Amino acid sequence: MYIQSLQLLNYRNYPKLTIEFDDKVNVFIGENAQGKTNLMEAIYVLGFSKSHRTTKDKELIQWEQNYAKIEGSVYKRNRQFPLEISITNKGKKAKLNHLEQKRLSDYIGALNIVMFAPEDLNLVKGSPQIRRRFIDMEIGQIQPVYIYHLGQYIKILKQRNHLLKQLQKKQKVDITMLHVLTDQLIEHAGMIIEKRIHFLERLRNWAADIHSGISRNLEHLDIRYQATIDLANSDQKEEILQHYLSTFEKMESKEIERGTTLIGPHRDDLAFFVNGKNVQTFGSQGQQRTTALSLKLAEIELIHQEIGDYPILLLDDVLSELDDYRQSHLLDTIEGKVQTFVSTTSVDGIDHQTLKKAEIFKVHDGNITR
Repeated sequence: MYIQSLQLLNYRNYPKLTIEFDDKVNVFIGENAQGKTNLMEAIYVLGFSKSHRTTKDKELIQWEQNYAKIEGSVYKRNRQFPLEISITNKGKKAKLNHLEQKRLSDYIGALNIVMFAPEDLNLVKGSPQIRRRFIDMEIGQIQPVYIYHLGQYIKILKQRNHLLKQLQKKQKVDITMLHVLTDQLIEHAGMIIEKRIHFLERLRNWAADIHSGISRNLEHLDIRYQATIDLANSDQKEEILQHYLSTFEKMESKEIERGTTLIGPHRDDLAFFVNGKNVQTFGSQGQQRTTALSLKLAEIELIHQEIGDYPILLLDDVLSELDDYRQSHLLDTIEGKVQTFVSTTSVDGIDHQTLKKAEIFKVHDGNITR
């Protein structure tokens, strides 16, 4: 899989851009605030239909313009097809092969992307929200139906929380509607948890092998799913539903008292252990970075295993955050098999064959030259 070309119109600091890429490694070099990350973000948006940097789509539109457009030509599984994302102040449209996709789950997965940026080093030591977003995005692009269930879950969760607030303030006394919303919430929660657990089983195997290699067989990585309910090692949807049902019944009075939903996938977390110790709490910065790198490299292999093609890799200003050994391990892993986009202020000091063969682009004030 690779992106053959990219066209931007009124996107961030790019009024108009057409660029063709090498199918292996492409490096964008420039000082800060020149547009390197904007370009990487545009590729990300083309794959996921939303930014990893902002939740406000209108921020992607160039100042004093009414709309922005991203178009890309993608080659995947021996066929070429166009993707398009257009953004206005009223919303956005996603087109696959010139056809508008009404549902996000019908679009995501056409272009598979793994991004590794400095903020991804916070996967281990950051908030649970970062780790939930990580797992949701990765499952969503290999099993798009997951996006549908997650969207429905969030929609019902908002309704349920609104009702709990009313019950808390005694504005409503009939809790029949609460039970209806609880049943609906549980149905989607069961599907989400089942897919998360099965995804983590596969990710754990890849990440453990990769982490072992980076640490020269001195460390063993384990990933554990931390649910807000006792799943009793259940990994099948029907069993998960029963655990949720019984727990929600026990929590009902407390949830009404607090005015919010206290359990569910929206509060779950991941925990990482190296040689039996929690990396977030007891790990060194080096162990935390090795864990984050192992997860990203494991994503690449898992997606390849799942869809039969390697994803696109975006390395946004992250090589400078890694020491020489981790840099080499990362570049050795991707060499010759993964189309990679690298943004950096300089490649000086990075002595690796992969970058010597790369297509080099210089970025200055929204202009790109070779």
